[in-house]
Amino acid sequence: MGKFFIETYGCQMNVAESNAIESLLTSGGWVPADDPQESDLDIINTCSVRKSAENRIWGRLGAFKHVKEERAGKGLSTVLVLTGCMADRLKDELKKDAPQIDYVIGNNDKLRILEIAGLGSKTSSENDKYSFTEAYYKEGEFSSYVPIMNGCNNFCSYCIVPYVRGREISRCPEQIIKEIRFLDSKCVREVTLLGQNVNSYSYEGVGFPKLLKMVCDACENIQWIRFESPHPKDFSDELIEVIATEPKVAKHLHVPMQSGSTRILNLMNRRYTREHYLDLISRISARIPEMTYAVDVMVGFPGETEEEFQETLSAMAQVGYIEAYMYYWNPREGTRACGMEGQIPEKDRQQRLQRLIDWQLENAAKIKATRAHGIHRVLVTQVSRDNSKQMLGRNEHGEMVAFDVAPGCNPVPGDMVDVKFVLLNGNTYIGKQVS
Repeated sequence: MGKFFIETYGCQMNVAESNAIESLLTSGGWVPADDPQESDLDIINTCSVRKSAENRIWGRLGAFKHVKEERAGKGLSTVLVLTGCMADRLKDELKKDAPQIDYVIGNNDKLRILEIAGLGSKTSSENDKYSFTEAYYKEGEFSSYVPIMNGCNNFCSYCIVPYVRGREISRCPEQIIKEIRFLDSKCVREVTLLGQNVNSYSYEGVGFPKLLKMVCDACENIQWIRFESPHPKDFSDELIEVIATEPKVAKHLHVPMQSGSTRILNLMNRRYTREHYLDLISRISARIPEMTYAVDVMVGFPGETEEEFQETLSAMAQVGYIEAYMYYWNPREGTRACGMEGQIPEKDRQQRLQRLIDWQLENAAKIKATRAHGIHRVLVTQVSRDNSKQMLGRNEHGEMVAFDVAPGCNPVPGDMVDVKFVLLNGNTYIGKQVS
């Protein structure tokens, strides 16, 4: 037994899996280290979605090599494990180019880390099936991720996920509900159900709408249920109805669009049109008027014209997103988009992205300014760094507020309080707690 250090990159699924590994190691007697310099076991949980993520990890591998050498000079050994999507994508190439790595472990085999740590029985070094753990909770957190499925069957032409995460596999609903009840007993306030294509969940006749209702029924202390990330093509009317009728489902949805051009969506293999996407949003908003939206948008895809870029802007204007995750197309070796005609120079992709970001920030500010009123239920997250007399929190729409505490009240992180929104300051609302 010794100390371990985990460094995590990428998606929420990676964060959840790192939490699970940490929990299993600590239950086996290992102790978390604050710094790799103090650690006997270093774990890097990697991401391959964009080249920039991989480049950052290559840089960190150099730093970890230096740490290993320093510790070796003091007579201390360090085991370096690299896992996650980059491990699946590059495999043996990693050990060749970075010999400081002791083990390269893919997503399906992450539990092998327990064997390396001297915990548990010997496992296969080439597991071909993803395994869920019992819980992904991190002690002390009041917001928690709950993976319900892994992998993707869609093969969007730009995406590496199906190649590194594999085909879709859904988690047993009884295991999910067991974890939800455990989190509820720990007074967790919000949970996010996770999957690369979360609303295509299917397990022995239980689809995602039914599972979502089961989760809501299992909650007492948990106030908000969220899910990431749904695919527009799998967003059914049944799911809309569950969201509308279940108070615990947060009325804020992240619905990736990627492009507002039907031709580009077809090249991306997204399997929906601009019209289908906008109709979906329209139907959700008609049934749930208080709904707000977040979106994923990609620009600079091979062949995208200025007119098609403008189609994306017009679609975003029609929906009115309060939050957007924006990026330019990043070639991923092994995906179909890499070989497509009409490749756009990186400089032009960067410029187009900056125009998109500038536009979205201005548009979101206008929308959010109209929402600076009313009383909101808020999950307290921390004391404000700018004003020690104020607390920070987020409402069910994910909007941050800095608020004055009501006389006689003493809210702490994890509490749910009512806050009156007064004005918008930048991207943060200013408010007052309602006693």
